[in-house]
Amino acid sequence: MDKELFKQRKNVIYEFMCSDLYVPMKLKELAVLMDVPRGEREDLKQVLDSLVEEGKAACSKKGKYSKSESKALCGVFTGNIRGFGFVTVEGEPEDIYIPEAYVNGSMHGDTVQVELLPGKAESGKRREGKVVKVLERGTAHVVGVFQKKKTFGFVCPDNMKLMQDIFVPIERSKGAVDGHKVVVELTDYGNSRRKPEGKVVEIIGHVNDPGTDILSIVKGYGLPTEFPEKALNQAERVGKPVSTADMAGRMDIRDWQMVTIDGEDAKDLDDAITLSREGGLYHLGVHIADVTNYVQERSALDAEALERGTSVYLVDRVIPMLPHVLSNGICSLNQGEDRLALSCMMAIDQKGNVVDHKIAETVVRVDRRMTYTSVRKILKDKDEAERAEYGELVPMFELMEELAAILREKRRRRGSIDFDFPETKIVLDQRGKPLEIKPYERNVATKIIEDFMLIANETVAQDFFWQEIPFVYRTHDVPDPEKIRSLRHFIHNFGYSMKVGQEDIHPKELQKLLEKIDDTPEEPLISRLTLRSMRQAKYTTECTGHFGLATQYYCHFTSPIRRYPDLQIHRIIKEALRGKMTEKRIAHYESILPEVAGHSSKRERRAEEAERETDKLKKVEYMSEHIGEVFEGVISGVTAWGMYVELPNTVEGMVHVTNLTGDYYRYEEPTYELVGETTGKRYKLGQKLQVVVESTNKALRTIDFALPEDGEGSVGEP
Repeated sequence: MDKELFKQRKNVIYEFMCSDLYVPMKLKELAVLMDVPRGEREDLKQVLDSLVEEGKAACSKKGKYSKSESKALCGVFTGNIRGFGFVTVEGEPEDIYIPEAYVNGSMHGDTVQVELLPGKAESGKRREGKVVKVLERGTAHVVGVFQKKKTFGFVCPDNMKLMQDIFVPIERSKGAVDGHKVVVELTDYGNSRRKPEGKVVEIIGHVNDPGTDILSIVKGYGLPTEFPEKALNQAERVGKPVSTADMAGRMDIRDWQMVTIDGEDAKDLDDAITLSREGGLYHLGVHIADVTNYVQERSALDAEALERGTSVYLVDRVIPMLPHVLSNGICSLNQGEDRLALSCMMAIDQKGNVVDHKIAETVVRVDRRMTYTSVRKILKDKDEAERAEYGELVPMFELMEELAAILREKRRRRGSIDFDFPETKIVLDQRGKPLEIKPYERNVATKIIEDFMLIANETVAQDFFWQEIPFVYRTHDVPDPEKIRSLRHFIHNFGYSMKVGQEDIHPKELQKLLEKIDDTPEEPLISRLTLRSMRQAKYTTECTGHFGLATQYYCHFTSPIRRYPDLQIHRIIKEALRGKMTEKRIAHYESILPEVAGHSSKRERRAEEAERETDKLKKVEYMSEHIGEVFEGVISGVTAWGMYVELPNTVEGMVHVTNLTGDYYRYEEPTYELVGETTGKRYKLGQKLQVVVESTNKALRTIDFALPEDGEGSVGEP
């Protein structure tokens, strides 16, 4: 029985058990009632056993199955360095706190069955529970530092959430010595009395070797470092120049004025733009590399792309979804070269409405490869030399700025939420040492491309929603009402309010809030809290809308080189365009897309976490070279244990309350301030102050600041 059928049967049986008509019955009785043939009763038993294992069903001593009356839930365990943990249950608004005494041998990432502790779910308090069973282990390999003893060794995990060292018998240490970063395979998960045990399967390098730090993160997140030989060979074979046969049947638009606009160091150029205005309408073309022409379904390339799910952009390297011979070669819309594309051509009126559109397979040729910096110089700085060099393109760039503003205003009117947090640009030397850290701000050019990609994604999603064929959408659910109520209560302390319905909130209310706090001292904290109150976007087969963008229809169409969902929907689009979307193909996509969507969402989370960890690591490494130096920063967060201070270069560190000398400081939660009991001195959000870099911890990825004595110390420039 395949996964999807198994899941469907499980849902049907569980719903039946929950109905008033159901009475406890044996396997044979249930099989007869549900008309399950004798040959499939073993499958039925597997379904029932799975429900029992998840705590949704119970089996009596007489072999009768019924809905479980216990308060057991199934979820994923998240560990904490202090020994306790949390269990995240899908569909539940809040995690369940697991005290250290009730962890019961579970490790970070495990799928566990948890039972709520009675009397712990009082109003306003987090629910508590205990792990009653580990259903599935989430960790098979651990990355950490090897410590050698005479007859054995230990691996101290890099991931502090794993909580325990791994015991390694000396004969299974692969010759590792003190200070080696290693990958250890778990052979025994231990229990409350015995540590987990494992064997070293790879020595990454010594902790002091250049590149070992980032490679440890790569290995720790299970990111691939090499392509299978079969996939590489396939990429070499298909990555040939575009031929006349390749162009057959396609719309030839090589004579259209066309540009790509990307960062200076970008090599995989997967989107190009055309724009003109005629008869009061803007004619915008978003042309995307036709990657599916080279990555066939079920091929070795396709299997590897699906497994990776996305390209991963780390601070010192890119781990691509596809081999470079494709992503930087034939699938990259390089200047002056014939390329195959899938184009979304839209007619847009003065109010930003798409009044007509066409999706087609095309042949394109990019006129110029532009950078964000160059377009910014042309439009914002009015740089004469830049405008002269690209003179024939300047009118189109000015038209782009005009249309982008119209599209942005339309989104603003409907309530689209725009979090404008600065990204971080980290410059490394050849040995991976950070030389400079600075904010990477969005400019007029990056916003133009964002606006055009958004409208193309919306247009494609709406088109295929109404065709009623299987598709992968990008959805963003309405925030949890409890978190929104908490946010409303919090902002009330700063004099702000927002309208919240009984069940949900309109995105426009959050948009208004962000506009009100713009350029205020409390903006950083309220913006972050607003973001945390929202759910994560994900890939789904149901078009349930995108809350953050305030649109009913949205998908990812524009980056098939680096995102598998885009690649998948390109296949669907092309089959529909060619009239090949038969009932058989519809059934095929209905069976595979739920798994594609779920897997892609998980891979996206993994990539984001790895990217975040490498940034934090290099920030800590950079600030470790500035111990004792004084910098000016802004208080970005205040807690009972101290205050977070953010520097202009986006580095954030903490001033612990124990480092606030000369007075006893208490935390005033309503106003998020630290107040000195004797002096009355206050530290609050948005306040500028000088801090001295006191210490850094590379293992914990933390930076500790202190306040300089009487303002002494040389001021450094981060």
